[in-house]
Amino acid sequence: MNKPATIKQVRAFVVRGGGADYHDQGGGHWIDDHIATPMSRYPQYRQSRQSFGINVLGTLVVEIEASDGTVGFAVTTGGEPAAYIVEKHLARFLEGAPVTEIEKIWDQMYFSTQYYGRKGLVVNALSGVDLALWDLNGKLRNEPVYHMLGGAVRDELQFYATGARPDLAQKLGFIGGKMPLHHGPAEGAEGFRKNLEELASMRAKVGPDFWLMFDCWMSLELNYAIRLAQAAHEYDLKWIEEALSPDDYWGYAELKKQAPRGMLVTTGEHEATRWGFRMLLEMGCCDIIQPDVGWCGGMTELIKISALADARGALVIPHGSSVYSYHFVITRHNSPFAEFLMMAPKADRVVPMFNPLLLEEPVPVNGRLKASELDRPGFGVRLNPDCPLHRPYTH
Repeated sequence: MNKPATIKQVRAFVVRGGGADYHDQGGGHWIDDHIATPMSRYPQYRQSRQSFGINVLGTLVVEIEASDGTVGFAVTTGGEPAAYIVEKHLARFLEGAPVTEIEKIWDQMYFSTQYYGRKGLVVNALSGVDLALWDLNGKLRNEPVYHMLGGAVRDELQFYATGARPDLAQKLGFIGGKMPLHHGPAEGAEGFRKNLEELASMRAKVGPDFWLMFDCWMSLELNYAIRLAQAAHEYDLKWIEEALSPDDYWGYAELKKQAPRGMLVTTGEHEATRWGFRMLLEMGCCDIIQPDVGWCGGMTELIKISALADARGALVIPHGSSVYSYHFVITRHNSPFAEFLMMAPKADRVVPMFNPLLLEEPVPVNGRLKASELDRPGFGVRLNPDCPLHRPYTH
């Protein structure tokens, strides 16, 4: 048997403007228009999420080159600080190692950074490396990542859309629409009323059968979240997402108990690793977990997280992360649909989620994506040479 290729070099780049840091957008974009956040308690940071720095990191691009010259890559958020971590710390565990030692490399990256990592920026960096390694192995084996994960369990993916206009998403063929919650607790009774009015108006536009969800982006406190869930039940809200701080497991457990029967509680976009998701699952915090494969520990960890959820009857609907989640969702029965982020400024058309950074990035047509669209080796995308990459550090 031939020996596997080894890893020759790891490189980390940053890029600005769209890409994996989808909050890094120009003015007038729905994703930055008075959306409730934990910073909404401060009036000066209420109108724009960019005003408090949501877009400061930018996109991280990780390239891994094998001994035969084949290059795998992945993109996530983290920017220059994550690039430093990749180049100065994580690269040592990859260079010279066989490309097939994905599990061992993950273990070394995680436990070597545990004293300053465990979640957030460090796990973002680790996730980017892990995804690039999966991409590289797929290219070396000449097969798509979803084949390496066990193969498709269905012929196509179906999607709900996240954006400011669920009514337009319905016309584009999506199965549901998740809209941002625009007003937080600091805006009082008037803000609460406006949130419900927006939901009622949207329900009237889309009719009774189209899913509607609220994305609360960590902005609420428990009592407000319970009141909102109970009031929104009249308009058949399918789920209330990430209502509380990701560290408030106790609050989520109580919200799940108090939510109206039939309404789902979802969270996990900003959770990381099997240990964080074990807390959510064992404490009964939610009905659906929503790990982002670029933030939770990469594909290697998402496999473990999904297995934990499957054993407990919880669904795994990854946070929108384009091809990196599509290859996973198509292989799992407990991931029956996927999220698509509407990155057009007015949420009125389908554009590639990580535009303009990735070429050949598949997008849903009529809310669906054929498994055959994922059949290129690795994750099946290429870096756009027109997007300038900057390598701030070397090792």
